[in-house]
Amino acid sequence: MTAASDFGAMPPLFPYGKELMAGFKRQRIKTSGAEIEVAVAGKGPPLLLIHGNPLSLVSWHKVAPSLAKSFTVVATDLRGYGDSSKPEGGGDHSDYTFRAMALDNVEVMESLGFKRFSVASHDRGARVAFRMCLDHPGRVERMVSLDIVPTHHLLTNISIGWGSESYHWFFLAQKAPYPETLICRDLEYYIKYKLNKRGVGLDIFTAEAMAEYIRCTTPEQIHAVCEDYRATLTLDFEMDKADFGRNQIACPVLHLWGSNSHVGRNFEPILAWEPWCRDVRGWAIPTGHYPAEHRPDLIYPTFWQFFSGQEPEPYIGPH
Repeated sequence: MTAASDFGAMPPLFPYGKELMAGFKRQRIKTSGAEIEVAVAGKGPPLLLIHGNPLSLVSWHKVAPSLAKSFTVVATDLRGYGDSSKPEGGGDHSDYTFRAMALDNVEVMESLGFKRFSVASHDRGARVAFRMCLDHPGRVERMVSLDIVPTHHLLTNISIGWGSESYHWFFLAQKAPYPETLICRDLEYYIKYKLNKRGVGLDIFTAEAMAEYIRCTTPEQIHAVCEDYRATLTLDFEMDKADFGRNQIACPVLHLWGSNSHVGRNFEPILAWEPWCRDVRGWAIPTGHYPAEHRPDLIYPTFWQFFSGQEPEPYIGPH
């Protein structure tokens, strides 16, 4: 990876506007299991951005153009989300394991000429990146995860507080087509309810981003999302059980979480990450579950410093 001294001064935060992912070129890349929507911009060391549920690659629109001044930024729609293809599920939900989605992203990066890269990830995307680091350790230089604890820790440490805020894990995983049928009765109501997190609200999303999330919330995507959660409670959990205590992420990991999110309220995130990582650090920031859209002023400089090989300064609040 390029030395930290090669980056120079950090460019200022790009003044994001109505154009989502300004300056990015869109393309569709076929992998061994799906067709993945990709947005690419910039020059420099490769940096993969992976979004969470119920979002798409445009969830990075407030930080990606700024990062593209220093990195070759590749943002993808996970299979089943956004404008990527939406496989049926494989009967046993295997089309939607984090392993399958990680392989999609590895293959996307290789098709673009990047065999080794860094990755920033949020929510479901961070679980994909977690599995990518375990399954493909030679691929990832550095990893940032936003607002999760590892799946194995979460499912073996369920509390009333977390369960009341994260009911959807178990609702979406119910047998098809039960959750799909209920959600599809009013898709716009569902997506707005899902994004309207406690103590944060919908004002953090631009009108353009919200319109994009509503556009992408189709019956096909809802089925894919349900398959994602069905895979998590079955195949993914079994993979994590097999790896726990036997396999660790080798690259440096930075984890950031919202002090006003379900993660910040119900877990001690670094303690949850430590068994899985050889090198992990992180801290809370004053946001909810969608940090890149709520506080790009904190996310962008922290990403830039970490991915340029510097040690970012922990957030300690206003002076």
